[in-house]
Amino acid sequence: MDPEFNILAIILLIALLALWNLDFISALLNLKNLRPELPPEFRDTFDEDKYAKSQEYTRAGTKFEILTSLASLTVLLVFWFIGGFGGLDGAARSLGGSILAIGLTYITALAALNYLFQLPFSLYETFVLEERFGFNKTTFKTFVLDQVKTVLLMAIIGLPLVAGILWIFQNVENAWLWAWIAFTAFTLALTYLAPSVILPLFNKFEPMEDGELKQAIQRMAEKCQFPLTEISIMDGSKRSAKSNAFFTGFGKRKKIALYDNLVEQQTTEELVAVLAHEIGHFKKKHIVQRIVLSIVQTGIIFFLLGLATDPHGAFARMLFDAFGVGPISYHVGFVLFFIVFKPVSRILGIAMNAWSRKHEFEADAYAADAQETPDHLVSALKKLSADNLSNLTPHPLPVFLDYSHPPVLQRIHALRQR
Repeated sequence: MDPEFNILAIILLIALLALWNLDFISALLNLKNLRPELPPEFRDTFDEDKYAKSQEYTRAGTKFEILTSLASLTVLLVFWFIGGFGGLDGAARSLGGSILAIGLTYITALAALNYLFQLPFSLYETFVLEERFGFNKTTFKTFVLDQVKTVLLMAIIGLPLVAGILWIFQNVENAWLWAWIAFTAFTLALTYLAPSVILPLFNKFEPMEDGELKQAIQRMAEKCQFPLTEISIMDGSKRSAKSNAFFTGFGKRKKIALYDNLVEQQTTEELVAVLAHEIGHFKKKHIVQRIVLSIVQTGIIFFLLGLATDPHGAFARMLFDAFGVGPISYHVGFVLFFIVFKPVSRILGIAMNAWSRKHEFEADAYAADAQETPDHLVSALKKLSADNLSNLTPHPLPVFLDYSHPPVLQRIHALRQR
């Protein structure tokens, strides 16, 4: 069955092309906005060579992103136009088995095809692009092991989740509601277990030794009435020269993990400032707000998913006809729905990024108040920008579309004004 270019197909095609062109224009404006003059604020952390290198890194990364997005869109459109979604469904059905087994075969096959498509880009990014600018520390052995672990985790965790949701839609009334509840419970449990079960599969976490830094972090946690129960050093330098830090944990059991190279690059006061910023997210209830909003969004998505896969619904028939798929089924409907939902998700992402940027300003302000000075956080941000070769002068359009954090100069100016 060939795809039918009905009104839904035409709207989707226009939306996908419009979004790609918007991102392309955004990328070009970002490149055009690069300034040869080093901003005065960074003269103590960037020299001229490093600043030129950061701009070259931005150019190379932007060109790579354009190429990968163009390749992804092209493959999607070609697979759509040749009737790939319907053809793969027919192949899965020809193998026989229950409708659940057919659905798992279909989704697994699509996931495998997507993984194989993405793999060359991942190899290039790691061993060519990141290597060129001195960031890559990943050996080929580590890369292969990471891929194997990722695939196994997808099989062990992803397949049961997909099977459970398919079974609910195939057998339970008000399936969208029960699928939403099951998915929410599953993701919350996974978030809770990830720091102790999944993350150690990829990195080593060593307890921070007693000393000045640990004591300073504990004092800040106590000052902020933050229940910090564990401080770990993660071997982030095993894969990249870039540095970071993150919090995990629910309730009264909070943990912080610092990249080993971050500890090497930052002073005690700067690391405490980074900690205070993350504490600010918790104290301002940002984490709870994001979790609640994510749960609500997921509920809306599952509700719409139920409408899009209703065997007796007019929208489902139009959707399947647009992609050249004959029999209406939940497994194909899930895939097609998320393709159709992609433009909507992109628009929602813009709003979420704006909200996230607001949260970052608030967490910065909390950290400055907690340390009674913005200087340490400013210094930490400047060092992170230099070490990660960040773009110091992004164009407002990509910031509006894609940035979950404000540009570093905006953050520093906001801190300086306190």
